[in-house]
Amino acid sequence: MTRTVAGRTDHVVVVGAGLAGLSAALHLLGAGRRVTVVEREGGPGGRAGRRDLDGYRIDTGPTVLTMPDLADEAFAAVGGSLRERVELVPLHPAYRARFADGSSLDVHTGAEAMATEVERFAGPREAAGYLRLRDWLERLHRAQMRRFIDANFDSPLGLLTADLARLAALGGFGRLDARVGRFLRDERLRRVFTFQALYAGVPPARALAAYAVIAYMDTVAGVYFPRGGMHALPRAMADAAAEAGAELRYGHEVTRLERSGDRITAVVTDRDRVPCDAVVLTPDLPVAYRLLGRTPRRPVRLRHSPSAVVLHLGTDRTWPQLAHHTLSFGAAWHTTFDELTRTGRLMSDPSLLITRPTATDPGLAPPGRHLHYVLAPCPNTDIGPGAAAWTDLAPGYRDGLLRELERRGLAGLGSAIEAECLVTPAAWYAQGLAAGTPFATAHTFAQTGPFRPRNLVRGTENAVLAGCGTTPGVGVPTVLLSGKLAAARITGGPRRPRVPHDTTQEASA
Repeated sequence: MTRTVAGRTDHVVVVGAGLAGLSAALHLLGAGRRVTVVEREGGPGGRAGRRDLDGYRIDTGPTVLTMPDLADEAFAAVGGSLRERVELVPLHPAYRARFADGSSLDVHTGAEAMATEVERFAGPREAAGYLRLRDWLERLHRAQMRRFIDANFDSPLGLLTADLARLAALGGFGRLDARVGRFLRDERLRRVFTFQALYAGVPPARALAAYAVIAYMDTVAGVYFPRGGMHALPRAMADAAAEAGAELRYGHEVTRLERSGDRITAVVTDRDRVPCDAVVLTPDLPVAYRLLGRTPRRPVRLRHSPSAVVLHLGTDRTWPQLAHHTLSFGAAWHTTFDELTRTGRLMSDPSLLITRPTATDPGLAPPGRHLHYVLAPCPNTDIGPGAAAWTDLAPGYRDGLLRELERRGLAGLGSAIEAECLVTPAAWYAQGLAAGTPFATAHTFAQTGPFRPRNLVRGTENAVLAGCGTTPGVGVPTVLLSGKLAAARITGGPRRPRVPHDTTQEASA
């Protein structure tokens, strides 16, 4: 049995209406709790927000949706379903990968389609290796999901299950790059199945092979896009929560927590006071710890993931070589990760994610116009340029990105821009995100599973954490799970069985 909040838990206040907070709210409502959600912004979404710019509807946070059944679990908790509220479009291809040598590869989630594409790209031996890799990814996912990802831990002893032996037998505690290299010799293909380590904040050569589960989500389970943009998901979750009885108070910034001994008795905002029996805190860890007045002791300081510069561009044209998601790899690879995680230099030969949401939903831009989102990983403010330095760096970095994109085939990009928004680590830092990164604490071994900052904080009996800084980690699927796990700490577990909607057929179509 894992620890749960003791005492009365009838009324729960959830701080933050992002994906984690809304997931927690829905699971709490489904377990019969009264829920109040307080959010400093004017609407739901948190990091998965929305900005309207000259007729362009910009997602300010994640652009990749995988494992939608985890969102569906939250809706199912209150008797609904994701697909009743959000139109999900399966992306084919899930990604397009473009390489410095001019080659390109479409990443399909169907086994047969992807094997055919790999054979075209790199020959039959690599296609056979891909099929073996896919089988390994599926087994890795089965070994991890129930015991290591969708699970609360009270101590490292919680790892000691039969699934730990299965994970070890699968090579999950080896190195990601080396393990994928057993299946694929082509260095370009290895990148496609290991770049996801960047989400975890660790180079593929040092990341645990267990983190290939992220590649499973991207390349096997399927990539989706909600019509209306990624912000449609938290918006729908907020609507479902309100209809199930939650009170959502927007424009309320939490200033402090009232305590009586080890219990939180009320959440105080800049506008009111909300008495509570328990609280779920979803702000970034430094903010949550400051509100609690307690920071857990750790033997070493927390390490944070790299950050990112994001350039949102509204243009009067687009480029046919771009899929909905395009990975544009530079020639450098190991050097890139060294710059991002060790030396703190800006990428000298950048690998970029270019998202073109109007490829799937033209309604996100004015008629005849197109929306492009360019994500360039960069060092966080702990090891790279500080937040203040980005004031001077930003204009030149923006111009350099545009020159590099034009060099890589997006001719005329600069002159096609009608609206733009540049987001740097300074903006993330101003939002209260530690080390100026939206990707939170890195998934090093010492910050993984039961070693990651836990969702219960010693010295406070009725407060639970959720979000990407705590368990299970970074990414839309895991953040949704963090809300579910936080709710389980309060309720003792879900009241109704999981009711997933089958996405297998769509993902492999």
